[in-house]
Amino acid sequence: MATIHQPSSRAFHMFDKLILLSEGFATYFGKAKGAMTYFDSIGFTPLIPMNPADFLLDLCSGNINDMSLPPKLQQKHKNLSFKKQDNTVGNAPATPRTLLAKDVKKYLVDCCEHQISTWDRTKSLQNQKLKQNLKELQAVVSEKRQWATTWWDQFIILFDRGFRERRHEYMSWMRVLQMVLSALLAGCLWWRSKHSTPNQLQDQEGLLFFIGVFWGYFPLFTAIFTFPLERPILTKERATDMYRLSAYFMARTLSDLPIELGLAVIFIIIIYFMTNLRHGFLPFMYTTLAVCLDVMASQGVGFCIGAAIMDVQKASTFASVIVLAFMLAGGYFVQHIPPFIGWVKYISFQSHTYKILSYIQYDNAKLRGLHGGPTKSVLALAIMVVAYRVVAYTALRRMKISA
Repeated sequence: MATIHQPSSRAFHMFDKLILLSEGFATYFGKAKGAMTYFDSIGFTPLIPMNPADFLLDLCSGNINDMSLPPKLQQKHKNLSFKKQDNTVGNAPATPRTLLAKDVKKYLVDCCEHQISTWDRTKSLQNQKLKQNLKELQAVVSEKRQWATTWWDQFIILFDRGFRERRHEYMSWMRVLQMVLSALLAGCLWWRSKHSTPNQLQDQEGLLFFIGVFWGYFPLFTAIFTFPLERPILTKERATDMYRLSAYFMARTLSDLPIELGLAVIFIIIIYFMTNLRHGFLPFMYTTLAVCLDVMASQGVGFCIGAAIMDVQKASTFASVIVLAFMLAGGYFVQHIPPFIGWVKYISFQSHTYKILSYIQYDNAKLRGLHGGPTKSVLALAIMVVAYRVVAYTALRRMKISA
């Protein structure tokens, strides 16, 4: 907040809007450059060259020296010049100038109120016209849209745009270095691991659980930021019917997958042979496919949370709790979960990934506390990949972005 005493003409014309008060009542509100024109229209004009700020200050104070008056006040000014009034204000005798100043202020307040009421009536008429135009527009919008391009063309263009935008983020040297160092660190910790003894088996199961948790964490928190950060652009482009919401959603959710899955494959290649997991082409391929399913399921959860909450900070906090619950119910830390909370493991993608990896690496005789075959877990992850994305798309439509 700043106070400017006796602003110059140049400083006054820098103001955007101006409100003038006289004894607490508004005498003008509007653009600063239109103030002199307004007061000239109601009969107050400076008779000598004058700073607009000085003129307005004198006018609101009732000082009418060196300025013209409206006919009504001009006549009263002449009458008061010949006849003195006996009315008093407080303990001081009233003078013609004092009484005229009161009339000037009252006249300014009345003119301002009349102007505001005129604006209100004009605005009301404009609102009525706007409502009518909106009704006509809604009638047009309710008709079947004729899109300029096909759904497939929209999808291809949006997919290419999303891939170009995100590849710099995904393929940045910091992210690649983070992934490679994490794989090397895990490979060193579980170097040439074995599962001959119960203790060795427990250690190697920890590796499998780590793989599921690692590739369930990073894709989820990356996907959370997708829709909240792109909401302004999406709203603007959808307002002009540039493309269908379904085309945008499919392109946006699929454009991240090639790079994300590529990084996951590189991670598995590094860690698989360093940690001496089950030899053979098929076990390696099954492990890679299981991790890819884990990535797509975790991405779906991230899309779902981001689209439903649309606030990065709140979504991140909520996702942290979800990831923690899924991880604890994953089947490694706690094998005998109480029935009242045991349902969490059925919706935990980390639990299903851990179960699939365990079945790939070990014979049935070595499995501990794993109920149901790998087929059910693969089916559960496949359902999650689709279901979470359907929920995310539904949330976007409920946000009125598809209007």
